[in-house]
Amino acid sequence: MKKLLLMLFMCAPMAAFAQKFGHVNAQDIIQVMPEYTKARTEIEALAKQYDDDLKNMQDELTKKSQAYEKEQATLPENIKQRREQELQEMYQKIQQSYQDNQQALGKAQQEKMQAITTKVIDAIKQVGQAGGYVYIMDIAGGVPYISTTLSTDVTAEVKSKLGLK
Repeated sequence: MKKLLLMLFMCAPMAAFAQKFGHVNAQDIIQVMPEYTKARTEIEALAKQYDDDLKNMQDELTKKSQAYEKEQATLPENIKQRREQELQEMYQKIQQSYQDNQQALGKAQQEKMQAITTKVIDAIKQVGQAGGYVYIMDIAGGVPYISTTLSTDVTAEVKSKLGLK
Protein backbone atom coordinates (compact mmCIF):
# COMPACT_ATOMS: atom_id res chain seq x y z
CA MET A 1 0.00 0.00 0.00
CA LYS A 2 2.84 2.36 0.84
CA LYS A 3 4.42 1.66 -2.55
CA LEU A 4 1.16 2.48 -4.32
CA LEU A 5 0.80 5.78 -2.44
CA LEU A 6 4.44 6.61 -3.06
CA MET A 7 3.99 5.97 -6.80
CA LEU A 8 0.85 8.10 -6.89
CA PHE A 9 2.66 11.01 -5.24
CA MET A 10 5.58 10.66 -7.61
CA CYS A 11 3.37 10.46 -10.70
CA ALA A 12 1.12 13.34 -9.71
CA PRO A 13 3.75 16.03 -10.38
CA MET A 14 4.57 14.42 -13.72
CA ALA A 15 0.91 14.55 -14.69
CA ALA A 16 0.88 18.25 -13.86
CA PHE A 17 3.81 18.81 -16.22
CA ALA A 18 2.04 16.91 -18.99
CA GLN A 19 -0.66 19.55 -19.23
CA LYS A 20 -0.83 21.46 -22.48
CA PHE A 21 -0.51 25.21 -22.72
CA GLY A 22 -1.09 27.25 -25.84
CA HIS A 23 -0.75 30.76 -27.09
CA VAL A 24 -2.43 32.66 -29.85
CA ASN A 25 -2.08 36.05 -31.53
CA ALA A 26 -5.69 37.21 -31.65
CA GLN A 27 -4.75 40.47 -33.39
CA ASP A 28 -3.29 38.53 -36.34
CA ILE A 29 -6.49 36.54 -36.55
CA ILE A 30 -8.80 39.54 -36.32
CA GLN A 31 -6.92 41.45 -39.02
CA VAL A 32 -7.52 38.74 -41.61
CA MET A 33 -11.20 38.29 -40.83
CA PRO A 34 -13.60 39.55 -43.52
CA GLU A 35 -15.82 40.90 -40.75
CA TYR A 36 -12.96 43.10 -39.55
CA THR A 37 -12.29 44.44 -43.03
CA LYS A 38 -15.99 45.20 -43.46
CA ALA A 39 -16.23 46.86 -40.04
CA ARG A 40 -13.12 48.94 -40.68
CA THR A 41 -14.52 50.08 -44.04
CA GLU A 42 -17.85 51.01 -42.45
CA ILE A 43 -16.14 52.92 -39.63
CA GLU A 44 -13.92 54.77 -42.11
CA ALA A 45 -16.97 55.71 -44.19
CA LEU A 46 -18.78 56.95 -41.10
CA ALA A 47 -15.72 58.96 -40.03
CA LYS A 48 -15.49 60.51 -43.50
CA GLN A 49 -19.18 61.44 -43.37
CA TYR A 50 -18.66 63.09 -39.97
CA ASP A 51 -15.54 64.89 -41.23
CA ASP A 52 -17.37 66.15 -44.32
CA ASP A 53 -20.25 67.45 -42.20
CA LEU A 54 -17.84 69.25 -39.88
CA LYS A 55 -15.92 70.70 -42.81
CA ASN A 56 -19.15 72.07 -44.28
CA MET A 57 -20.04 73.63 -40.94
CA GLN A 58 -16.56 75.15 -40.62
CA ASP A 59 -16.71 76.49 -44.17
CA GLU A 60 -20.04 78.14 -43.41
CA LEU A 61 -18.61 79.65 -40.22
CA THR A 62 -15.60 80.96 -42.14
CA LYS A 63 -17.79 82.57 -44.82
CA LYS A 64 -20.02 84.24 -42.24
CA SER A 65 -17.02 85.36 -40.21
CA GLN A 66 -15.35 86.90 -43.27
CA ALA A 67 -18.58 88.63 -44.29
CA TYR A 68 -18.95 89.99 -40.76
CA GLU A 69 -15.37 91.31 -40.75
CA LYS A 70 -15.95 93.17 -44.04
CA GLU A 71 -19.12 94.91 -42.88
CA GLN A 72 -18.32 95.19 -39.17
CA ALA A 73 -17.28 98.84 -39.35
CA THR A 74 -20.57 99.92 -40.94
CA LEU A 75 -22.97 97.90 -38.76
CA PRO A 76 -24.92 99.34 -35.87
CA GLU A 77 -23.88 98.05 -32.43
CA ASN A 78 -26.99 95.88 -31.86
CA ILE A 79 -26.50 94.07 -35.22
CA LYS A 80 -22.78 93.60 -34.47
CA GLN A 81 -23.66 91.94 -31.18
CA ARG A 82 -26.25 89.73 -32.84
CA ARG A 83 -23.81 88.63 -35.56
CA GLU A 84 -21.07 87.97 -33.02
CA GLN A 85 -23.55 85.91 -31.00
CA GLU A 86 -24.51 83.95 -34.15
CA LEU A 87 -20.84 83.29 -34.93
CA GLN A 88 -20.21 82.16 -31.33
CA GLU A 89 -23.21 79.83 -31.45
CA MET A 90 -22.05 78.36 -34.75
CA TYR A 91 -18.60 77.76 -33.29
CA GLN A 92 -20.10 76.05 -30.23
CA LYS A 93 -22.31 73.94 -32.47
CA ILE A 94 -19.24 72.79 -34.40
CA GLN A 95 -17.46 71.89 -31.16
CA GLN A 96 -20.48 69.97 -29.87
CA SER A 97 -20.91 68.17 -33.21
CA TYR A 98 -17.26 67.14 -33.13
CA GLN A 99 -17.64 65.68 -29.62
CA ASP A 100 -20.90 63.95 -30.52
CA ASN A 101 -19.34 62.50 -33.67
CA GLN A 102 -16.34 61.16 -31.74
CA GLN A 103 -18.62 59.47 -29.22
CA ALA A 104 -20.83 57.99 -31.94
CA LEU A 105 -17.78 56.77 -33.84
CA GLY A 106 -16.32 55.16 -30.72
CA LYS A 107 -19.62 53.47 -29.92
CA ALA A 108 -20.01 52.14 -33.47
CA GLN A 109 -16.45 50.83 -33.44
CA GLN A 110 -16.95 49.17 -30.07
CA GLU A 111 -20.18 47.48 -31.19
CA LYS A 112 -18.65 46.16 -34.40
CA MET A 113 -15.48 44.92 -32.69
CA GLN A 114 -17.42 43.23 -29.89
CA ALA A 115 -19.06 40.81 -32.32
CA ILE A 116 -15.71 40.06 -33.98
CA THR A 117 -13.92 39.57 -30.66
CA THR A 118 -16.66 37.27 -29.40
CA LYS A 119 -16.33 35.14 -32.52
CA VAL A 120 -12.55 34.83 -32.05
CA ILE A 121 -12.90 34.00 -28.34
CA ASP A 122 -15.44 31.28 -29.14
CA ALA A 123 -13.05 29.77 -31.71
CA ILE A 124 -10.17 29.86 -29.20
CA LYS A 125 -12.37 28.09 -26.65
CA GLN A 126 -13.27 25.41 -29.20
CA VAL A 127 -9.61 24.84 -30.10
CA GLY A 128 -8.73 24.72 -26.41
CA GLN A 129 -11.39 22.17 -25.62
CA ALA A 130 -10.67 20.04 -28.68
CA GLY A 131 -6.92 20.10 -28.06
CA GLY A 132 -7.10 19.52 -24.33
CA TYR A 133 -5.34 22.78 -23.44
CA VAL A 134 -5.31 24.04 -19.87
CA TYR A 135 -4.65 27.63 -20.95
CA ILE A 136 -4.45 29.51 -24.22
CA MET A 137 -2.94 32.97 -23.72
CA ASP A 138 -3.24 35.82 -26.19
CA ILE A 139 0.25 37.14 -26.86
CA ALA A 140 -1.22 40.28 -28.45
CA GLY A 141 -2.92 41.10 -25.17
CA GLY A 142 0.23 42.31 -23.47
CA VAL A 143 1.10 39.18 -21.50
CA PRO A 144 4.53 39.88 -19.97
CA TYR A 145 6.05 36.53 -20.97
CA ILE A 146 5.01 33.35 -22.66
CA SER A 147 7.51 30.60 -23.35
CA THR A 148 6.95 29.77 -27.00
CA THR A 149 8.98 26.58 -26.55
CA LEU A 150 6.85 25.22 -23.70
CA SER A 151 3.61 26.49 -25.18
CA THR A 152 1.97 25.59 -28.48
CA ASP A 153 1.06 28.33 -30.95
CA VAL A 154 -2.57 27.63 -31.86
CA THR A 155 -3.10 30.73 -34.01
CA ALA A 156 -3.29 28.63 -37.19
CA GLU A 157 -5.83 26.27 -35.59
CA VAL A 158 -8.05 29.16 -34.55
CA LYS A 159 -7.80 30.66 -38.04
CA SER A 160 -8.77 27.29 -39.47
CA LYS A 161 -11.72 27.03 -37.05
CA LEU A 162 -12.88 30.43 -38.37
CA GLY A 163 -12.36 29.39 -41.99
CA LEU A 164 -9.45 31.80 -42.52
CA LYS A 165 -6.13 31.29 -44.22
